[in-house]
Amino acid sequence: MEYSITDEWDDVSWTEAERIYEQAFPLEGKKSRDIIRRMFEKGMCQLHTLSQKSGMVGMALTGIDQQAGALLIDYLAVSEDFRGRGYGRMLLDHIKQWTQTNTGCKGILVEVESEPTEENKQRIHFWETNGFHLTVYVHHYIWVPEPYQAMYLNFEEANRLPEDGKMLFRSITRFHEKAYRRV
Repeated sequence: MEYSITDEWDDVSWTEAERIYEQAFPLEGKKSRDIIRRMFEKGMCQLHTLSQKSGMVGMALTGIDQQAGALLIDYLAVSEDFRGRGYGRMLLDHIKQWTQTNTGCKGILVEVESEPTEENKQRIHFWETNGFHLTVYVHHYIWVPEPYQAMYLNFEEANRLPEDGKMLFRSITRFHEKAYRRV
């Protein structure tokens, strides 16, 4: 398996990642190609990929919030043909290592849909088995109908992210607002 990361927009790489992205996220739950391209132009995101000889099997889109000292995982997905084989964990492990080595972040944040569906419970379980903690606070965006909760992973006990979901959503919301801003 080959792990790679870039903070530069590349049509070829995104086209391959987009195939996985489209499989994993419904229309209302994802950013458009134009928004993602602008995120790269603004220097606010990274594309992480996991590939084998036959092509890309996993992708993640992340951003760093310097103010919070956190890496935000905006999207992480594995191709339908490769799910359930540990590739998501492998990609996440690479992201954790890269974040600790290269960013100076205290930890990682992710938001998860909080409606009690089986699919959402499985996603939360994935993050929990990879060291993340679910916060109690439920966040309601004005632009999407489903509620969300923040999950966090700290790298060191002495230098932690807040455990308060409402505080974590300030970082997450700041990231999304910047992503959707045209300038």
